[in-house]
Amino acid sequence: MKFDTPAGRNPIDQLKVVGRPHDRIDGKLKTTGTAPYAYEQHDVVANQAYGYIVGAAIAKGRINAIDLAEAKAAPGVIAIVTADNAGKLIKGDFNTAMLLGGPEIQHYHQTVALVVAETFEQARAAAHLVRVDYARGKGRFDLAAELKVAPLTGGDSGEGSKAPPVDRVGDFEGAFASAPVTLDARYTTPDHSHAMMEPHASLAVWEGDKLTLWTSNQMIAWGKGDVAKTLGIPKDKVRLISPYIGGGFGGKLFVRTDAIMAALGAKAAGRPVKVTLQRPLMINNTTHRPATMQRIRIGATKAGKITAIAHESGSGDLPGGGPETAVSQTKLMYAGANRLTSMRLAVLDLPEGNAMRAPGEAPGLMALEIAMDEMAEKLGMDPVAFRIANDTQVDPEKPARRFSQRQLIKCLEMGADKFGWSARSATPGTRREGQWLIGLGVAAGFRNNLLMKSAARVGVDRKGIVTVTTDMTDIGTGSYTIIAQTAAEMMGVTLDQVVVKLGDSDSPASAGSGGQWGANNSTAGVYAACVKLRDLIAQKLGYNAADVAFADGKVGSGNRSIALGEAVGDAGLTVEDAIEYGDLGKKYQQSTFAGHFVEVAVNAYTGETRIRRMLAVCAAGRILNPKSARSQVIGAMTMGAGAALMEELAVDKRFGFFVNHDLASYEVPVHADIPHQEVIFLDEVDPISSPMKAKGVGELGLCGVGAAIANAIYNATGVRVRDYPITLDKHLDKLPVMT
Repeated sequence: MKFDTPAGRNPIDQLKVVGRPHDRIDGKLKTTGTAPYAYEQHDVVANQAYGYIVGAAIAKGRINAIDLAEAKAAPGVIAIVTADNAGKLIKGDFNTAMLLGGPEIQHYHQTVALVVAETFEQARAAAHLVRVDYARGKGRFDLAAELKVAPLTGGDSGEGSKAPPVDRVGDFEGAFASAPVTLDARYTTPDHSHAMMEPHASLAVWEGDKLTLWTSNQMIAWGKGDVAKTLGIPKDKVRLISPYIGGGFGGKLFVRTDAIMAALGAKAAGRPVKVTLQRPLMINNTTHRPATMQRIRIGATKAGKITAIAHESGSGDLPGGGPETAVSQTKLMYAGANRLTSMRLAVLDLPEGNAMRAPGEAPGLMALEIAMDEMAEKLGMDPVAFRIANDTQVDPEKPARRFSQRQLIKCLEMGADKFGWSARSATPGTRREGQWLIGLGVAAGFRNNLLMKSAARVGVDRKGIVTVTTDMTDIGTGSYTIIAQTAAEMMGVTLDQVVVKLGDSDSPASAGSGGQWGANNSTAGVYAACVKLRDLIAQKLGYNAADVAFADGKVGSGNRSIALGEAVGDAGLTVEDAIEYGDLGKKYQQSTFAGHFVEVAVNAYTGETRIRRMLAVCAAGRILNPKSARSQVIGAMTMGAGAALMEELAVDKRFGFFVNHDLASYEVPVHADIPHQEVIFLDEVDPISSPMKAKGVGELGLCGVGAAIANAIYNATGVRVRDYPITLDKHLDKLPVMT
């Protein structure tokens, strides 16, 4: 199905099943521990062996020699794989570094060996007997130092966040110099880890020359292609299966070393091998969100209209990598005739930087939305009013291109009303409750809507059971449920009459999970297949497809009606189709918006920050399942709290690795850190987006949250911290004196 004209009224608009807060149909499996994740596929194949990965102990250099004698002689050892015996490997399209190092080492904890043994414990013990002689090389580990000589570099996150090396509209320098009120400030965000609950894990099985991988991967079609390319085998000889994923956040968009090493280990051992990355290796061995150093300049009239805005950012990555596109949202967020964005990319020898939930916008808004608050204070304006005054309904760089929907003002106004913004003290550091300093903060949220081709197979059997098959994945976001809702709505059956099969590369290729594009595109693909199936059924019955109705398990037209199962016959009917998009995405700017509000309390004596309550008001098209969507948003808000207050990968600039590479020292928020979270979805549909009229909320719930917290801390204390995370050591000595 080609979607190239705005959606009119269609069966989804009935909202009998779609748009309702259904429980997740996979919830029972998740809560009882019976959903089989990649490492838990114990019964799919017999005689499984265990692999344990050895990571490089240097960040840059070469391997002189590897002594495997002790390891090979250890109890239970079946095989050991290194670059010496792995055969030729080709770097995949989505990897920056090789997934097996040697003799060259590109980053710390890069895989250098896999030990395969009868038990996990035996593999682990033998792995510690692998002796590697390294020649350490000189590496580049200091972002600030390397950015001084880094070139201007454009980039594209692949998730709708992109920018050229330099982008100019009008005369920024002239407008900024002549503006009566200006701001010129610098901000930093550190390296972040995905820290997902489920580690990267895979089980590999060879049947002749065909490889089957049960793996934890968000993008099955991408993964299948990269596994084939890396191993140098045809794509039709690779099958990826990933029915359940215990969190990804972008860290599982691409094939990682566990999958490739499991495949190599199984080939060497001549039997199935399962591999999981031990937690300490996940942070340095896989990907992370790169640190940024950002400069924002804003010029405005005394009345508060922005006349000049510039956002410059620098980040680093391995050779061949790309920048963190932190300036992207600034190209679209606020009005202003004179504009400048630029990005620099430093070459670093730290582990690979790549997509982490909302690449680009997440760290970019952490800076931009503080700058907007700082500018509002200079102007003597309320921060909400300043943002509203500079809203735009068109792309500021291309005024002829309108937003398909843009309700940022409503998000901010409704949020301010619901949150009690009018009670906020405009003078920082003045509201106190005992030893606690209380503050309110706001930030705007923004995330682009990305359209991707997505296919599905839909069938109906003689009992009227609808089965949907697609390689779409569920990373804990509720894909099973919204896909079932879509099929139920389209085919006129109840949710319990739908079977959903996900995460198998032998199924039609979907959009996959990531960048908040998954829900809208995957359900649109199911919609397309259902339309085709409905037409086929109508044709089979001799009904007019234009006025046929699918409801209550029946197919009707005029005064004629027949049960759905009877309509398809004993053999049933199955069709396959995909949603493919025209140029509506070029004609209209498609984005999602939010207003984030936060209340914090900062202890005047210890400097510790406590989040008291959070509110997100989201405009994101049709909400397919308010219950699971709310879960996505509050999870994203929690991730934003972590980025604002505690998350930071500490770089050892001598030896080039992240020191705190475990969950004991890389701190993330827990339930007790945020007592109250509220989410409001605006009643919005976007017919420009898809037949579902939906968009996405997964990243939107994160974008802007960190700055809202930072702004609340400033309102509480009067101390402005521009370097994340905002730990107590950065403001303790500047806090107001308690009397």
